[in-house]
This record gives sequence, structure tokens and C-alpha cells, in this order.
Amino acid sequence: MTDTWHYVVLGATGGIGSELCRRLAAKGARLTIGARSETNLMKLAEELGAHAVVVDATRSDQVEHFFTEAIRVQGPISGVVHCVGSLLLKPAHLTTDVEWASTLETNLTSAFFVVRAAARAMMQTGGSVVLVSSVVSHVGLANHEAIAAAKAGLIGLMRSAAATYAPRGIRFNAVAPGLVRTPLTARLTSSESLLRASVAMHPLGRIGEPSDVVSAIEWLLDPAQSWITGMVIAVDGGLSAIRSRPM
Repeated sequence: MTDTWHYVVLGATGGIGSELCRRLAAKGARLTIGARSETNLMKLAEELGAHAVVVDATRSDQVEHFFTEAIRVQGPISGVVHCVGSLLLKPAHLTTDVEWASTLETNLTSAFFVVRAAARAMMQTGGSVVLVSSVVSHVGLANHEAIAAAKAGLIGLMRSAAATYAPRGIRFNAVAPGLVRTPLTARLTSSESLLRASVAMHPLGRIGEPSDVVSAIEWLLDPAQSWITGMVIAVDGGLSAIRSRPM
């Protein structure tokens, strides 16, 4: 990976997004980064020497503008990562219409806008698009109805796009993390009892760190994985696949 590669990251200031941007910048890639918070975004851009565009990924016009600016300033796009998301832990009977709509808009609608804009931008050049889903798209966990629906929908979106744009050389894949220690999950990870229960759920005996997820995203972005598309990589400590017993 060299400075000939141009990667764009939406949701760049989050726990996973910022770690990914730092990794890519350290490898010499050119970066265009986007997020809603101008203050946090500009601070990260200054740190990394990245091109920053303030963007609300739930607004299609802003997403289109983001991609236009990315190409205008940094040239053709090699890869796109959608790290935009939210977390709602409520059973269905306590979830309001507003919460349901907001969860779908933030997680799924924003992903559709990014997939559409990425496909248009990479139609002639090909490249890699990575979406961030969740373990709850594979495993039924209590009180996750809205976010599980959104993250499962994201996987359906990814696989259909992978089929549509394969002839154009655009690869679409996703990662599905378990619980990861980020600002978004601080309410869970800062509680000793909730953290202990979460650790016990993951067969490898710990929750995830942003670096765990970023390693998988980096791998999918790499042109060396040019024969991989339509896949979901579970980065969840074994939660979605195995049940272990204490040794």
C-alpha cells in the first residue's frame, strides 16, 4: 500500500474509523475523511495530513458532494469504508417510531447512499468497499431488534451490490464485530457488571478493540484480496460461530 492509493472513510472520527485512518496514513495512503463533527474531523485531518469534508451520511446530497470533493482533490478512489453507525439497546415494545427511524437512517440508509456514490465513483476504476455490520446480524441477542434489523439489512445491501458491480471490478465486503471498546459502547464497557457479562459471552474471553476490526478492514481493502467479494468477516471473538466451555 503506497501513496498511490486513495482511500475514503466516512465515520472517520469514531473509535474504529479513527484507528483505521491512522493505520492507512502510516502506510502512506492518501486519505479523504468525513464525519458530522467539524471540530473532531479537522483535528484528525491535521494529525494525519488528510483531506477532510464535513458530511452527514444520512443526507444523499452531502454524500454525493463528499465523493465529488474526494475525487477533485485526491484523484481516483481505491477504496471506501463506511464506519457510520449508532447503537440502540431496547426491546421492540419500548422502541419508539423515532428511534426506529433514526436507527435505520443512521446505519442502513447512510450505507445505501455510500454504496451508491461509491459505485458511481469507481465504475471505471474498480476498487474495494467495506461496510461495518455487527455480530447481531448473525446471532439473536435480546434487546437489539432495531439495530439488528439495520445491520442485517446492511449485509443484504452489500451482497447485492457485490453481485451488481462485480463486472466492474468493484468488490463489496463487510466486517461484523462483536462488542468493541469505543466511545459508542462506553455505556456498556464502563460498567463493571455489563463488561463482565459481555466478556463471558465471547469465547475468546475478552471484548474487541478497534485494532481487531481495523486489521480485517485493512485486509479487505488491500488489492491483494482482489478475488474476494460479497463476504462477511466475523470479528467477534467467536461469538457468532462457537460455544466454548471453561478449561
